[in-house]
Parts: sequence; structure tokens; C-alpha cells
Amino acid sequence: MMRIPARLLVTIAVLWLAFAGFVGLMVQPMVTAVPSTPPPADPARLQAHVKKLSVDLYPRSFEQFAHLEGAASYIAAQLKQAGATVTVQNVKVQEATYQNIIGRFGPAAGPVMVIGAHYDSAGDSNSAHVTPASHTPGADDNASGVAGLLELARLLGQKPQARAIELVAYTLEEPPNFRSDNMGSVWHAKSLKAAGREVRLMLSLEMIGYFSDAPGSQHYSAPGMKHLYSDRGNFIALVGKFGGFQATRTAKALMAGATDLPVYSINAPRLMPGIDFSDHRSYWKEGYPAMMVTDTAFMRNPNYHRGGDTYDKLDYTRMAKVVQAVYTLTERF
Repeated sequence: MMRIPARLLVTIAVLWLAFAGFVGLMVQPMVTAVPSTPPPADPARLQAHVKKLSVDLYPRSFEQFAHLEGAASYIAAQLKQAGATVTVQNVKVQEATYQNIIGRFGPAAGPVMVIGAHYDSAGDSNSAHVTPASHTPGADDNASGVAGLLELARLLGQKPQARAIELVAYTLEEPPNFRSDNMGSVWHAKSLKAAGREVRLMLSLEMIGYFSDAPGSQHYSAPGMKHLYSDRGNFIALVGKFGGFQATRTAKALMAGATDLPVYSINAPRLMPGIDFSDHRSYWKEGYPAMMVTDTAFMRNPNYHRGGDTYDKLDYTRMAKVVQAVYTLTERF
């Protein structure tokens, strides 16, 4: 048997510990849940919102201006009904004016928590006809996130809020505007920066309604990740920027203690596919702390950007638990 030099063994051990520590920073495996009892979210209300957006206001793509206006009006009315102070931020693209809808709770000044979700859906603007094949109903992507935002508003409106909170429904997240300055979230993030507003945290609700307990239902964007997480799509994910480890640990601990829904997390470089695939990237660009709350989109949901993304395929009971977990962050983060 070959004898390995002691110095080499020490080097291997140090490298292994460094790698294990690096992975631990990325995925936060040892976070202890902080118990809390948030108010219950209503699955029936969530379903009604998703159905309204994905059926009555179908399609909500870039070129379907009237439907986007209808969605904006519906969202504004729901936020007002919940007790929010509602304003409209105009987003001017080419010759058209689109709208971000902002619902404010709590004081007007002080560090603000921003929670947002885009209300547009994917569609082929070059298609001669609107069909489910060319224009997805967008139930999970992202009527689910907007529904979560509206149900969160209802919970926040049940009592006065001591800290500033902005709930923002964004326009124009989907192509052809994705990763451009046309995104509604870019306009909102820049407006906060221009006003010198401090942001204590931004959360992007990006697809929060599709779950599966089937083995092999969860996929990942990088080799080896399947050994760190579940192979079942039965959890909600919290996605943070590489380096923002403590904020992610804190948010994960609070979310995990709010319900029995498993919460997984990751802080990874933006080179990893999917890490910045939503509105939180707009706040990263302005130097604000931001995370995505997601069911992992195309890594789980086979109907992503397809005609099968319909309201009847979502799990509203687990979706309600996501809303409760996010509510806990508004109180305790």
C-alpha cells in the first residue's frame, strides 16, 4: 500500500473543508427555523386572482395593451380594497405608456421593504393569431406571484404597519423587454435610487404556485446540485446574490419557521443559469439587497411559457403557505 505523505493529507483536508464551507455558504444547510404564527392566507382567494388574470385577462403579453391595462386596473382595485395607498408609475416604451402599480403600507419615510411580482405574461408578438401555443395563459408565470402579492396586501391591511412596505406589480418583465431598461422593475428600482431611498430588502415573487411530490420532478441548472437539494418539487426556493449570505440565512430561518413548507436557499454567482431570471436583478443593479422567492420555474414546471400553464394545475394550499412565509419577513426581517 502506498503511503500518502502527511503534508499532502493535510492539504487535501484543508481543501475539502474549504470546499465544504463554500458549499455551506451557498446553500445554508444548517439554518435553524425561527417559529412564528403568521395570519392564514386564503387559497380560494389566491385561485380567484390567478383565474382572473390567466383566463379573464388572457393574454397579458407586451403587445396586448388592453389586457395589460385591464390587469393593472384589477390589481390597483384589489390593493385599494386591502387598504393600501395606491399610486401608478408610468413606464414609457416607444410610443406607449405602461404601468407599474404600487401599493404602500406603513410610514412614508424610513427604510422600505419592496415586494414585487410582474403581471405580464409571455407571448409571441409576431404570431398572426393568439392561441395557447403562441401566448401562454401565464397562471404560474406570473399570475401566481401577483396573486400572492394581492393576498399579502390583504394580510398587511388587517393592522397598521410600523415599517414602510411597498408592494409593486411590475409591467414588462417578459421578452422582448427582459434584461432591458424597459422592464417595469428597472424603472421602480431607479426611482428609489434617485430619491435616495434606503431598501432593507427586495423580494421578487416569481412563480410560486407549482409543486410536485413525485420523485424526479425537480431539476437543476448545474451538475451536482441534485445532491444538495431534493429531487421532488415540493419546496419553495429563496435565491440570493453571491455574497449576501447572512441576509439569505435570516430570511430562510424566518420563512422556514412560518409554515411546514420546506424552504431551500442558494446564493450563487449570476453566471449560474436562473439566478437572476426575474425582477430582483433590477435592484441588484442599483446596489440594493434583493432575493427571488420561486418554485424554480422551468426547473420544475413543465408548462413554463406554454399553453398548459393554466390555473387548474397550481397548488393553492402550498401557495398560501408561501404568502404566510413572506408575510413573516415583513414583520421580522
